[in-house]
Amino acid sequence: MTANHPLLTVIVPVLNGTGVLPRTLQALKASDLPRSRWELLVVDDGSSDGTDALAARWADAVVRLPAPAHGPAYARNRGSEAARGDVLVFVDADVCVHPDTLSRIARAFDDDPLLGALFGSYDDRPPGEGLASKYRNLLHHYHHQRNPGPADTFWAGCGAVRATAFHAVGRFDEWRYPRPSIEDIELGHRLFAQNYPIRLAPEIQCTHLKRWGLYGMLRTDLFDRGVPWVRLLLADGSFGSRRSLNLRNRERVYTGLMGLALVCLAIGLIRMETRWLLGALGCILPVIMGNLPLYRFLQRTAGMGAALRCVPLHLAYYVLNGFAVIIGTALHHLVGPPEPRPEIQAFHEVGMERWPPVPAPLAHPRATPAPSP
Repeated sequence: MTANHPLLTVIVPVLNGTGVLPRTLQALKASDLPRSRWELLVVDDGSSDGTDALAARWADAVVRLPAPAHGPAYARNRGSEAARGDVLVFVDADVCVHPDTLSRIARAFDDDPLLGALFGSYDDRPPGEGLASKYRNLLHHYHHQRNPGPADTFWAGCGAVRATAFHAVGRFDEWRYPRPSIEDIELGHRLFAQNYPIRLAPEIQCTHLKRWGLYGMLRTDLFDRGVPWVRLLLADGSFGSRRSLNLRNRERVYTGLMGLALVCLAIGLIRMETRWLLGALGCILPVIMGNLPLYRFLQRTAGMGAALRCVPLHLAYYVLNGFAVIIGTALHHLVGPPEPRPEIQAFHEVGMERWPPVPAPLAHPRATPAPSP
């Protein structure tokens, strides 16, 4: 650590990553932040393809975990235990940072000593072929670019947390999220609840290498993201109060309209009555019109043909949101909040007697955003 500057620890969790990890680590190597200012830890989560040997060519240290895989939350936590940095930078194994990503992160924490966490955005040049890959990555970019500033959530694909804040709130919840899910969102909820300011910084960008298939995208959005997110919001009592990103009021309205459209469509097809089909169309049109800025963005970045084909995918996205609310609410009332898996006892290994830990006294209040001019 140099005077008045945070030392960054970049933590990359990976499982069988020989296909993408060289590009990820090469991108980190090309960072314009001086190498003396940051260290690189790769956490190999039980890979069987030689990932650890490959990572050792670039990393300052490789944390090798025994198989079977424990999930990214567990892997990131083990990396944090080996970190020396004041700021922990989490980068997914299929993400290539831009040359200025690390320097922008370092500058943000250096300029704002109250900042608890920040996260960036995918860029608008996803290399993955196929409609699902382009839609999924460009949708992420679009929402993150339009919602800069204070946030009440977190994203670990390319996000950073001050180490003191990370440990004070109990790190990632590796017990309830033993597979890729919403462990980063849940961490953001705890950081926000304990008054650590979080910022979405869309100028901090990276390239997502993942190639999405249609089925995989739909399954992930519903079962790994949507349903767990609804259960989290209901468990902490914030279902009606969160307004960040895709929880904004208009997104809720679009989800409700698509649910109503689905009901009208089903009745219309069963009864063969035109009025119900027109009712479904009347629900869908406001959703399409309200998302015209998104479709224009898709047209500029992916072409007119791709933009038109993305419209049905985006409508399906709202339908999945509706199913996530229904399933998540049912699970919340029938089985309660998610419980830690009993076979995962990692907290005993690191000396935690209970989790989540008792909140530590706050070193600072949440910074109040300056009023708009």
